Amino acid sequence: MTEQELLRRESLAKLREMGVEPYPAEAYVVSAFAADVAANYREEVLEDGTKNRLNYQEISLAGRVMASREAGKALFMNLQDSSGRIQLYLRRDDFLVGEDASMFDTVIKKLLDLGDYIGVKGFAFRTKTGEVSVHVREFKFLAKSLRPLPVVKKDADGHIFDAFTDPEQRYRMRYVDLTVNPSFRDIFLKRSKLIKTMRAYLDELGLLEVETPILQPIHGGAAARPFTTHHNTLDMQLYLRIANELYLKRLIVAGFDGVYEFAKMFRNEGMDRTHNPEFTALEFYVAYKDYHWMMDVTEQMLERVARAVNADGVTTVKVGEQDIEFAGPYRRLTMFEAIRQYTGINVETADETELRNYCKQEHIEMDASMGKAKLIDEIFGEKVEEHLIQPTFLIDYPVEMSPLTKMHRSKPGLVERFELFVNGKEVANAYSELNDPIEQRERFEEQLRLAARGDEEAMAMDEDFLRALEYGMPPTAGIGFGIDRLAMLFTGQSSIQEVLFFPQMRAEQS
Repeated sequence: MTEQELLRRESLAKLREMGVEPYPAEAYVVSAFAADVAANYREEVLEDGTKNRLNYQEISLAGRVMASREAGKALFMNLQDSSGRIQLYLRRDDFLVGEDASMFDTVIKKLLDLGDYIGVKGFAFRTKTGEVSVHVREFKFLAKSLRPLPVVKKDADGHIFDAFTDPEQRYRMRYVDLTVNPSFRDIFLKRSKLIKTMRAYLDELGLLEVETPILQPIHGGAAARPFTTHHNTLDMQLYLRIANELYLKRLIVAGFDGVYEFAKMFRNEGMDRTHNPEFTALEFYVAYKDYHWMMDVTEQMLERVARAVNADGVTTVKVGEQDIEFAGPYRRLTMFEAIRQYTGINVETADETELRNYCKQEHIEMDASMGKAKLIDEIFGEKVEEHLIQPTFLIDYPVEMSPLTKMHRSKPGLVERFELFVNGKEVANAYSELNDPIEQRERFEEQLRLAARGDEEAMAMDEDFLRALEYGMPPTAGIGFGIDRLAMLFTGQSSIQEVLFFPQMRAEQS
């Protein structure tokens, strides 16, 4: 242990010797929060020049000690709770019990460390410098901190020194990060508001929130490599879900008109600034609708989210140097049009050999397992995505790329699918859902052929889902949103790790 850690353990022992329990069991009643007191304190100046406090005359607060300085027979401290910080004023004379000054002189001045949790009772007032503070009359230890927090210092000009900024440390020790960098809490408050707003909108539409299995016998509903595990009692291999689509559509078969789920997904794939192996998705499915209806709903929902997360209620969000406008209508562009616009090639008429030659020429990664659909997807990802900054619906995909999607009503070889792109990244994927069980079986069989070629992301055959479709599923529209990527957009972050409390990390080296 470091010298500081040893000293704190000595302080812990001395507190107990003095009869002060550093980890009390009883609850501590909090009547106010730091930010509210600082913002709402009021007083009036009487005719004789004295001040009359109008509120917060008896309050109790709790939080961490983040700074402390002596001023003669008094102490000034900064207390930080979940809302923010406020200054505390502690005067020695207020803690004299008989002739005993040990509470102030020893417990508070010598055995209290930065980072300790305390509870205080007193009254609010305004200091001569105009700062709203709390005059403490009662003090209680709530939890002793045995490790020192990083000391982030700020000079008179506002320059910050010794900041806790190393990304790996911040993500690995989020409990320290959000304590010494409280401004980052706003990211997660906005993320929570985003989810609440989407949930409220779906509830208004009359959809039912449901839960579906995480452990699944077949990894279906998306093209991705799964995590595998083993169930000992059943002696069977199971997969962490890569999608919940097929289970939600089973509920449409069961007679629900609309269902949705905020769900954790798991994909055993690469990690980068926009991918985490565990992520949150919203998927919802609505009977008797199509992908045109779903585009309208998506525009309305995201406009509402933008207004909710922006304090001024505007629909524009700043992402890096870009001002993203979330009020509809959004641009609608077919996949073939987009590729032709940004590359000049016509993938609609090109065969697999021509696409491979183009990928080789442009140094786009490919392998022997990729069919025409995969090659088109790679070309799109490398050459087109980065140009789609403002919200854009990319519509009408080749059937080979969309094994769960209904054939286009007027364009042979295409399906009724769209993906929503914002700031160069996909944030949603939607279909007019395929509900023909015979055609769905044929699509699954094509996926099996791709798997035989070595495509590890090809979908598996799901006989139970096919059986459900054979009982009949009405026309249905479905969509999946990447909540983490939406959170990145609405908080202006460029890394997915910034919007996850606990992103996946490599094993910590001792």
